[in-house]
Amino acid sequence: MRWFICLIGLVCHSALATDKEAVDNVISNLHKFAAQANYVSYFAQYDEGAIFIGTDASETWTLEEFKNYAKPVFDRGSGWTYKSRERHIYFSPNKGVAWFDELLDNASLGLTRGTGVLVKTEAGWKVTQYHLTIPIPNDIADRVAEQIKAYNGMH
Repeated sequence: MRWFICLIGLVCHSALATDKEAVDNVISNLHKFAAQANYVSYFAQYDEGAIFIGTDASETWTLEEFKNYAKPVFDRGSGWTYKSRERHIYFSPNKGVAWFDELLDNASLGLTRGTGVLVKTEAGWKVTQYHLTIPIPNDIADRVAEQIKAYNGMH
């Protein structure tokens, strides 16, 4: 009986490890295909109802809106390059939803943070929400907030 319980535990742990690897691969592929400006492969990582939230407050895009934004960039062959520095992946109790946060390095923006949600579909794990932010150190947050308020006419 103890052997059976250990076997069940091992199978469950293995399934979670497999899901974690699969989710990790999807997120890594987002960055790889974006850097390659590979439009088809990049957007194949997204669920059809996905939302992309960019660094600007106006950037909350449906998948189609995000495709329209990205198409000319990818057509120029430039894409965008983010290198993961640190990534954490979490799962819902039923293992049908995963979410993550990661710190990323980007040549023009410096340190950024990506967060997102993936859903498990018949076709595998797909990104249903991605959010890119620029983390602001607490020591300069007040000054940055003042600049944002001034920019938005909130003074």
